Amino acid sequence: MQTSQSTVDPSEIAKFEAMALEWWDPNGKFKPLHMLNPCRLDYITQQIAGEFDRDLTKPNPFAGLRLLDIGCGGGLLSEPMTRLGATVVGADAAEGNLPVARVHAEQSGLDIDYRHTTAEALAEAGEQFDVVLNMEVVEHVSDPLAYLTATQQLLRSGGLQICSTINRNAKSYAMAIIGAEVIMRWLPRGTHDWSKFITPDELFDLLTKAGLSPVDRKGFLFNPITWNWSITDRDLSVNYVTASLKA
Repeated sequence: MQTSQSTVDPSEIAKFEAMALEWWDPNGKFKPLHMLNPCRLDYITQQIAGEFDRDLTKPNPFAGLRLLDIGCGGGLLSEPMTRLGATVVGADAAEGNLPVARVHAEQSGLDIDYRHTTAEALAEAGEQFDVVLNMEVVEHVSDPLAYLTATQQLLRSGGLQICSTINRNAKSYAMAIIGAEVIMRWLPRGTHDWSKFITPDELFDLLTKAGLSPVDRKGFLFNPITWNWSITDRDLSVNYVTASLKA
């Protein structure tokens, strides 16, 4: 389901549908996301817990929160959010991702509302969420401001959006394009378009123009010696994440 205002880029959707069956293979084409996922989850859970005063040591700490995982792919974030007690809608414009996500959730005994739809269509339908996870999507849409405006509309007052993407500079080109696609072959060539990468200052400006208040940003730093990711306050030169609130 799409609206005439959709920011979906069909060429970007085709890239991810071609890889759909590999979502849950930790050594497949989504290996970089599997490696990054613990770091992403740490940031996400801490931000949600802090904003909504939840105790992560208790069972189902996110119970009562309605969460949208936009661009959910195979469900790498939707599933842990569901396990933490949130009511999760996983939305993706790439229809081929959703059968994989649904089967894996069923096998895991999880009830997740997966939908083939867009942020714009959900906003038009009046859907509302406490939390929107907007991870590694904004660099793939045709109009980032229109897209972020739609995700802002999906938040209730006081809601939290977590948005991650890739910085645009020589280092990110070397690591995300040359390193990940050409040398390591973690991703098919052409998965990313460096010209669509967004700097942290540009993203903060876009979020503000979309009606959100950015409150935090951190870097995801890859250590090529230990092959681990960590969260950093200082280095946002490649992968980074932001948190913003809706008044």
